[in-house]
Amino acid sequence: MICMILGCGSDKTVNPTDNDYYNKDLAREMKADDYGMSVYIIALLKKGPNRDLDSLAQISLQAAHMENIRRMAEQGSLSIAGPFLDDGEVRGIYIFNVDSVDKAKELTNTDPAIQAGSLVMELHPWYGPAGLKYVNEFNKQLSLKSF
Repeated sequence: MICMILGCGSDKTVNPTDNDYYNKDLAREMKADDYGMSVYIIALLKKGPNRDLDSLAQISLQAAHMENIRRMAEQGSLSIAGPFLDDGEVRGIYIFNVDSVDKAKELTNTDPAIQAGSLVMELHPWYGPAGLKYVNEFNKQLSLKSF
């Protein structure tokens, strides 16, 4: 079922006459093109120049960063967010459900970690499955705890 919604694909060749799963109303609602795809804006969260915070300041900044993520997800502009688990230059990712890089930039500038210089963003338009817009709703049903 998740692959039907998220557009994972299958071994079956799908064309307009043989897709038994196609839902015209849902496709329209999700702003899917004929391939079930949409344009998103990806933000790569990278280490910023100001990372020398004491432990209490780091905890406070992280809490504010997480609250901002929750707010953007609840308003529907952020479809995916998460950290990378290594200690590389790229610290995390956002996938914005907005129609322009400028709008994504406006949203990234609301992030307290960006404002503090702890993180910087690199923004890119990305073509991905329209069903990603459902991820936050599904995840509410999968999460025993919240951040």
